[in-house]
Amino acid sequence: MGYRGLGLRSMKYANLVCQVSVINYRIGNTAPFHPPWHHSCSLLHSMAKGPPPLGALHALFIKNASLQTLSSVNHLLNLYVKSFSMGHAQKLFEEIPQKNTQTWTILISGFARVGSSQVVFNLFREMQTKGACPNQYTLSSVFKCCSLDNNLQLGKGIHAWMLRNGVDVDVVLGNSILDLYLKCKVFEYAERLFELMNERDVVSWNIMIGAYLRAGDVEKSIDMFRNLPDKDVVSWNTIIDGLMQCGYERRSLELLYCMVQCGSEFSAVSFSTALILASSLSLEELGSQLHGMVLKFGFDSDGFIRSSLVEMYCKCGRMDKASIILRDVPLDFLRKGNVGVTFKEPKAGIVSWGSLVSGYIWNGKYEDGLKTFRLMVRELVVVDIRTVTTVISACANVGILEFGRHMHAHIQKIGHKIDAYVGSSLIDMYSKSGSLDDAWMVFRQINEPNVVLWTSMISGCALHGQGRQAIGLFEEMLNQGVIPNEITFLGVLNACSHAGLLEEGSKYFRMMTDACYINPGVEHFTSMVDLYGRAGLLIETKNFIFENGISHLTSVWKSFLSSCRLHKNVEMGKWVSKMLLQVAPSDPEAYILLSNMCASNHRWNEAASVRSIMHERGVKKRPGQSWIQIKDQIHTFVMGDRSHPQDKEIYSYLDILIGRLKEIGYFLDVKLVMQDVEEEQGEVLISHHSEKLAVVFGIINTANRSPIRIIKNLRICTDCHNFIKYASQLLDRAIIVRDIHRFHHFKHGSCSCGDYW
Repeated sequence: MGYRGLGLRSMKYANLVCQVSVINYRIGNTAPFHPPWHHSCSLLHSMAKGPPPLGALHALFIKNASLQTLSSVNHLLNLYVKSFSMGHAQKLFEEIPQKNTQTWTILISGFARVGSSQVVFNLFREMQTKGACPNQYTLSSVFKCCSLDNNLQLGKGIHAWMLRNGVDVDVVLGNSILDLYLKCKVFEYAERLFELMNERDVVSWNIMIGAYLRAGDVEKSIDMFRNLPDKDVVSWNTIIDGLMQCGYERRSLELLYCMVQCGSEFSAVSFSTALILASSLSLEELGSQLHGMVLKFGFDSDGFIRSSLVEMYCKCGRMDKASIILRDVPLDFLRKGNVGVTFKEPKAGIVSWGSLVSGYIWNGKYEDGLKTFRLMVRELVVVDIRTVTTVISACANVGILEFGRHMHAHIQKIGHKIDAYVGSSLIDMYSKSGSLDDAWMVFRQINEPNVVLWTSMISGCALHGQGRQAIGLFEEMLNQGVIPNEITFLGVLNACSHAGLLEEGSKYFRMMTDACYINPGVEHFTSMVDLYGRAGLLIETKNFIFENGISHLTSVWKSFLSSCRLHKNVEMGKWVSKMLLQVAPSDPEAYILLSNMCASNHRWNEAASVRSIMHERGVKKRPGQSWIQIKDQIHTFVMGDRSHPQDKEIYSYLDILIGRLKEIGYFLDVKLVMQDVEEEQGEVLISHHSEKLAVVFGIINTANRSPIRIIKNLRICTDCHNFIKYASQLLDRAIIVRDIHRFHHFKHGSCSCGDYW
């Protein structure tokens, strides 16, 4: 029938393409077009004002009978493929009556470029069936798809066919085969092929180096890199990034300096990789030098490099510099309506803003991080789920329940599915913000929870002192065939410790080691020491430490010392303190616990001596703080704080409240005052603890009977614990306090901990 028939049959299709594809075909078709046929003059005249859309060009070819020759059809097919219009390309391909190798190769390479491996394999088989012989470019495309799909069997079959038929293998084709064997981890084949390759270029070496790095064979990759005769920028990028990914940051840093000394030019990838390295090592000076190079070589307009700069300064704690970099990113450019304008910059900008939010949170500047997030939402900047979960984590750390609820609503609003990753973050946030009911709600909404979700819920129960519920969850998880990990066991052990479940805790510790073959970590041992110590089994605690060879761990001695103080065993406490100071002479908690223990037993000289030694060694105590969120503002208090705008109102109400509480049985426990002062002065000191100030501020500024939520950075003292118990009874208010170890839910004059903390 010939190509004249092709043109007549395609006329209707081409006219339709012309109508619907005017805008879509503009991409990838900007080069001047030089048609090799006799109608070139009229076509060039029609293209004088710029290249037409491919649909219009297709119609024009048909109109001028330019599709009568196979070369013209192949050229048009190639244009469709280069513009990623694979549907139209395949339609045209199917109407070509006589296809040659070039025709098949154009379509196969196009589908390979977009990753449609199965289509490529089908076309390749059909090509051979129809008698067309694949060339080197065809085979390279097929091998590329074999690599993508890890289809070793097909790749080996094609390679064998090439060897039987004596197909000449150039360096590009050889690299494609090499990449297949390495992606499929058949290193013996790859090494043999590499040695037998008549021609090897820098790409061949880079493929081998990258493969060894992915396999974790660092020494082999470094040896190959050293033997590489001509290292290009990709070679340097491959080895530096690969070593960093394998956890060899210092060796990666050494090679980065070598790259500079060798005078190799930096690409955008080089700068981005180097900045990530500086970020991971918190090397601000190196990051600043790289920033200078970025500005010098004009890479500062690259969105991904800018994002790497932001993250580097955030990791180095320089939030001022990170925010300055982002000042040049117009928010209008990142709004939801503009995301489709271009792919690169908005995505990089979104990452940069997300990095800034994360940076504030990493550096403990939670309020600034939340303000920046609010700005992103208010300005309609697209927020990625990574940033959302980081903000949820911040809400968990600070215990900001209302903002956490807003984040939960935001996730639902943007339509993101609450998967295991997001679900565990929400459970953690609700648990740490004092709303275990909301955590249960999230947990129950997920049909098939995995070990991460089970663990989050178990840990939440442990944090709230619900030991029996945590154990019940753990047993239910085991019954459903979910295998616990080391974090799951830590949650269960903590639950047993907080609830005084000695027998159960010992049982699960044995299960972890004997049945699940999990080696206990520092936190598991510390939890067991805490379990024995809280139960008053101080001799058993001592034996456990030495039997398990953990006397070098600071945390176990601190836990042991805390138990000695709880049970008022001063002599054992002095011995434990001596052991702790040998392990951690600069840890302030060792001095504070011992000093407080001596003071509580009126051994003032010994207490003063401990504090004097602490002062001489320059060890500083972490000040106790309590904070409360009212509306969108966080209010922080320290003992005796007079800096708050409402301080007169707070202290006035506190004095009145203490008087009323004394009437129903509360008394100030001056034995907890750690200074040798008169009883009256001691009452003043202990009545001004930070948690009391925060509770009173909450009472003054919230509606009657609404719950009050307090966060404290240290363990709550027994006097404040009693004060809040009586306050909850007198005022009929639920008061929720999260200290460094757990939650205390005060209601109707009692606490959820059962006075066991």
